[in-house]
Order: sequence, then C-alpha cells, then structure tokens
Amino acid sequence: MLASEVRFGTWIAFFAWVFAVYDFVLFGTLLPKLGAEFGWSAAHQAAIATWIATGTAVVALLIGPVVDKVGRRQGIMVTVGGAAICSALTAVGGAAGSVVLVLIRSMSGLGYAEEAVNATYLTELYAATDDPRLARRRGFIYSLVQGGWPVGALLAAALTAILLPLIGWRGCFVFAAVPSLVIAFLARKLRESPQFELQREIGRLRKSRQENAGRALAQRHAVDYEGHASAGFGAAFRGPALRATLTLGGGFLLNWSTIQIFSVLGTTVITSVHHISFNNSLLILILSNLAGYCGYLTHGYFGDRIGRRNVIALGWVLGGIAFTAMLYGPDDIVFVVAFYSLGLFFLTGPYAALLFFMGESFPTEIRATGGAVIHCMGPVGAILAGSGATRFLATGAGWQSAAFWFGAVPCVMSGVLMLAARHVDPAEVK
Repeated sequence: MLASEVRFGTWIAFFAWVFAVYDFVLFGTLLPKLGAEFGWSAAHQAAIATWIATGTAVVALLIGPVVDKVGRRQGIMVTVGGAAICSALTAVGGAAGSVVLVLIRSMSGLGYAEEAVNATYLTELYAATDDPRLARRRGFIYSLVQGGWPVGALLAAALTAILLPLIGWRGCFVFAAVPSLVIAFLARKLRESPQFELQREIGRLRKSRQENAGRALAQRHAVDYEGHASAGFGAAFRGPALRATLTLGGGFLLNWSTIQIFSVLGTTVITSVHHISFNNSLLILILSNLAGYCGYLTHGYFGDRIGRRNVIALGWVLGGIAFTAMLYGPDDIVFVVAFYSLGLFFLTGPYAALLFFMGESFPTEIRATGGAVIHCMGPVGAILAGSGATRFLATGAGWQSAAFWFGAVPCVMSGVLMLAARHVDPAEVK
C-alpha cells in the first residue's frame, strides 16, 4: 500500500477512536450530575451503568461478523457514526427514564467496538506496507492510535469542566456528537485493507468455484475455501484460535472490571473515597489521563522490543498495586493524583499492545470476529464489576471496598492470566 494511504488510515483511526471514547467516558463522567438531577441513589447509578454495560456487550459482539462481511472501512464508518447518534440521543434519554436511557446508551457499544475494528484494520494495513521502518515500529505507531483512549477521556473531562456550566449536561452530549459525525463522513475515503479485498474476492469466487479462474486464485493465494466458508463465531473456539480467545478474552473481562471502576466511574470513586469535590475530580482526571497517554506510548514502544504479551502482563499487575495504594492512602490531593495517574498509566497503557496483539492472534478470515469475541468480554467485566459494586453499596459498604475487590484485584489477576497467552512473532502476521 502507498505510504500516504497508510498515514491517512492511521489518522482516521486515531480520531475515530478519540471521539468514540469521548462519548463513552462522557457518560460516566456526567453520571453523578444525572443522578443528582433525577434523584438516583449511588446504588441506582451503579445499576444503570451495569445494564448499559450489558447492552454494550451485545452490540460489540454482533459487530465483529458484520465487519468480516462488509469490510473494515465500512466498519469504521458504522461504529464512529453510531457513537455520534448515541451522544445526541443521550441528551433527551435521561428525562425519558432509566429504561430508555439504558437502551440509548447500549448503542455506545458501537463506539466501544470501534477499538476492535481499528485493531483489525491497522493490523492488516501495517502488514501490507513494504516500509521496513513501519514493520519494526508497528506496535509503537499503533500505540499513538490507541492513545486515543486517554485523549478522548481527557477531552471528556476538560470540555465537561468548560461546557457544563454554560450548556448543561444535555448540551455536552449534543456537542460530543458533532466531531464523530465528521470523522464518519471522512472515513468514506479510506482504502480498504488488501487482505480483506483478497478475502472478499475469494468469497465471490467460492460461489462459482467450478470455474477454473476461481480454483486458480485459491491455489495461488493458498487459501482454504472450506475454512473461509466456515468462518464465524465458532471458528474463534477451534484450533490455535482457541487459546487466544480464552486467554485474551479472560484478561479483557477481568481488566474491564477495573476499567469500569477506575476509568468509567472514576469521578464517583474519587469523590466518594477521598471526599474530593466534583470539579477537583475532573482536574484529577485531566492530569491522570495525560499520564495514561504516556503509558500508551511506553507500552507500545516496549511491546515491539520485549514482546506485547510480557508488557501487558507486567503493566496490569503494577496498575492493580497503584490503585490499591490510591484507595487506602491519605485524603491528600497530591497523593491521589500521583497514584491514580500511575494506576491509569499501567491500566490503559497496555491496551496499546493488547489491541494490536489481538489482531496478530487471528487469521484474516476471522480477525474481526475473533477480536469482537474478545472485545465483548470487556462489557461483561464491566457488568460483573457494576453488579458487585451495586451489591456492596446496597448493603452499606463504601466505594473503597467495592473499588478494591472489583477494580484493583481483577487488574492484578488479568495481568497474571495474560502470561498464558501465546507469543506471536509480528513478522508472521499476514
């Protein structure tokens, strides 16, 4: 592929992820404000977040086979466009009641799934380029794209602090929809990945494989027709793909319990445990997400050198330790900023290696599907965390205990589980 096409694809993927995260994190950031306006208790807010995570998981799972069928380019357009629609509808969904709000926010699963679509698309894009510098540094370059998570979270915190007093929480959601729509429009100019184009052509020829041209093309590219025909959810649980599905899926599930507690509900945890004001909690989120972005670059860089699996495992173990220190440390804003930032550095940073590692762990015909199966485990982890936290809070326990058992502990466990994943040589990825 041309270098200009790869650069354009990288930039679109970056901004698509930034604004998908913006919407995704914005809801958690503003949840205390919605709760105050509509009289929702802390337990009810946690329950709403849990039901939304359930809907998110279903939507994120279903998008994988769609992307393997219609293509990576259209997958990016659908997911980032879906995030825009979700943002706009949220502005009116709160007043319509909890059930309507849950249904609307379940559409955020499209924005969440954009992460997996990015990983699928860029894994193939970078493998198709003949630039040796990119081949050596593909993990680090992808970390710049995956760094859209802290950038999006940073935008959510910073723009909320600026816009909330001016236009209210409803205006914040309407404002968030605009850039996503712009990116969805620009994504029309993306070049489809060569691997998917080849796979689509083979799929067409399979329907008339009696023709000599179809058989010759299959032989020339050494593609198994029957294997392609049977690709689907089941293929992610067969052969070499099974190990990747179980280890990465389990790690994703456990770690997203931590994401739900310390990232999505970060303002709630900080204000409840350390009695810091909402405005100060936004400042903490801004500073800590800057550290989180540095974490992406660091883990992406070392993933190219000592292996993505090892970097992921080490980062998550250290992240769990940092969050524990933050929870049980003093109510000093400097201490909270330092250890919350360190926690996000090691929590979100490994995703720069994980998402690319995920794309490397599956063949082209099930790359998006396998990624979707793993990726949907994230909302499942969020569901478990939300359910556990809700029960803790309903019985009178505080956020400190809830965040430890459903945030810090799963973070360490996810890192240990990643050691069971198979090492993948990037040079073998096609």
